[in-house]
Amino acid sequence: MTTLPLLLVLQDAAPPPAVVPADTAWMLISTALVLLMTPALAFFYGGLVRNKNSLNTMMMSFVALGVVGVTWAVAAYSLAFSEGGPLLGGLANFGLNGVGTEAKGTIPHVLFMAYQATFAIITAALISGAVVERMRFGPYVAFIALWTLFVYAPVAHWVWGGGWLMTRGALDFAGGTVVHINAGVSALVAALVLGSRKDYGRTAVLPHNVPFVLLGAGLLWFGWFGFNGGSALAANELASLAFTNTFLAPAATLVVWTLLDYFRTGKATAVGGATGIVVGLVAITPAAGFVSPISALILGAVAAFPSYFVIQLRSRTRIDDSLDVFAGHGIGGLTGALLTGVLAQKVWNSAGNDGLLFGNPHQLAIQALACLSAAAYAGIMTFGILKVLGLVTSLRAVPRVEGVGMDVSQHGEEAYASGEGSILVPPEAALLPEPLPAFTPQVASR
Repeated sequence: MTTLPLLLVLQDAAPPPAVVPADTAWMLISTALVLLMTPALAFFYGGLVRNKNSLNTMMMSFVALGVVGVTWAVAAYSLAFSEGGPLLGGLANFGLNGVGTEAKGTIPHVLFMAYQATFAIITAALISGAVVERMRFGPYVAFIALWTLFVYAPVAHWVWGGGWLMTRGALDFAGGTVVHINAGVSALVAALVLGSRKDYGRTAVLPHNVPFVLLGAGLLWFGWFGFNGGSALAANELASLAFTNTFLAPAATLVVWTLLDYFRTGKATAVGGATGIVVGLVAITPAAGFVSPISALILGAVAAFPSYFVIQLRSRTRIDDSLDVFAGHGIGGLTGALLTGVLAQKVWNSAGNDGLLFGNPHQLAIQALACLSAAAYAGIMTFGILKVLGLVTSLRAVPRVEGVGMDVSQHGEEAYASGEGSILVPPEAALLPEPLPAFTPQVASR
């Protein structure tokens, strides 16, 4: 009893949190790595579409760097991470008010904001893969800005910003729920609202540049070390665990995916291998800092099956999720989030919890609640945003413009020059509803 006042005095006199240089250095690198993932996604998506739409597809990722980055800094960061209620943060950090070089944890607050911005950017860009080759560029830009504010920021607050799922113990180390289920379900809804491409199911829609796909997948894997490893928010043992699991899980998914391809078709495709890598990265994201390396291998191997067979099933329907965002990110994120509730071990992360296999079945129930809540909210809100935008402007290109290609009609540029130089095609020419009447010369009479 006599020592209690002394302990209270010492506690009150404790210095405020201090910035740790090593942690700051790692988070600077991680922020740059995650930012690189959006151009990597542009190459991955851009290679999968036809050449007449490749520039537009890549621009849908690149524009998110600006639009979502600004939206995040002005308002979405505050809604996600400032103090608020269980459903949404407040406006204390609106316009980056109060976001300076003071410590947030062991890194500068402004760096934490920038790191989280790179997550918001790539999450919005992921959705574009479901609507490429038909959605007009202007409405898409408006959509991702509104989606960041009304979908991403609230779900990020629920899971990471002190919201209701965080207080219930939901485990999402780097974004299985916040990023992948959120984006995957939104992508599916967007594909349904816009409808299929005019030639979907009637002509073969083949990737125009498979080396781009492989380049994009490789750069995504490289950037994902910052995505998962950086989510430790420090240069410590937890970052090392997440880094290692980010190496192992996609390797296992790649092996299983290639075998599935081989046994189904007799060929191991490059696009299939690249897709397997991305699915493995998606699946390990929520578990990266909560499971052992052996569990990461198991998780990566298991995750190949649901996404692979959902892709096969989707291809037999009229649902034109152009680049299978729902199968890769929605189903991959769901698989990873649920397996986190099975494979998590508190011995690897004292801030986490044990999963089903280690004596705590309740964790799986919490993970399922988080998945269902995020999916339902993302689906309903995405539908609402697109329907409201549809009242103001046309969401998709008219069939003739779609046939010409989105590169020329939306950007006035071509991805690939032909002949000795680029052919300049006025975008207005592609927007004419009908061809101009032919001019018939008249013979002058005397």
